[in-house]
Amino acid sequence: MTDPNGLTVRRARTPDVPRIEELIAPLVSKRILLGKDLAVLYGSVQEFRVAEEPGGLVVGCGALHVMWQDLAEVRTLAVDPLWRKRRVGHVLLEQLERDAHELGVGKLFCLTFEVDFFVGHGFAPVGEGIVGPDVVAELARSGDEGVAEFLDLPRVKPNTLGNTRMLKVLQAL
Repeated sequence: MTDPNGLTVRRARTPDVPRIEELIAPLVSKRILLGKDLAVLYGSVQEFRVAEEPGGLVVGCGALHVMWQDLAEVRTLAVDPLWRKRRVGHVLLEQLERDAHELGVGKLFCLTFEVDFFVGHGFAPVGEGIVGPDVVAELARSGDEGVAEFLDLPRVKPNTLGNTRMLKVLQAL
């Protein structure tokens, strides 16, 4: 997909992983995003979309991680500081929503500090209870730290960062 600003949003490929790591590193150091080892990034490369400027430089990334039958998480949405305020995050999130529709997912979840950005895309802050106790029991078996954070499991530190839990129910296509 290409947007009017000349950005191309495409599936990430393994050669993009070092650039994805560069894009998220400043946000990890500011404790805005969870850090991910290169092995984890390579292992989840198929979940990522990247935004590429006309010269071929990857200027943004974002991932869609399916958590359950009808629930997926928007993860690791990051934009090069030189490209902020140029709609890169918007085009990435819109593509991740299309990907969710394609997969049959009806709800998108995120943990974020960018509340206004996500509200502008139809997300709303939510508390606990996004999924029922039976689903919580199944998800609790996952070794994925993002799932553990979503469930607020005891093995995850309390949300001292102050990010907001948000949810969007997708419209049927």
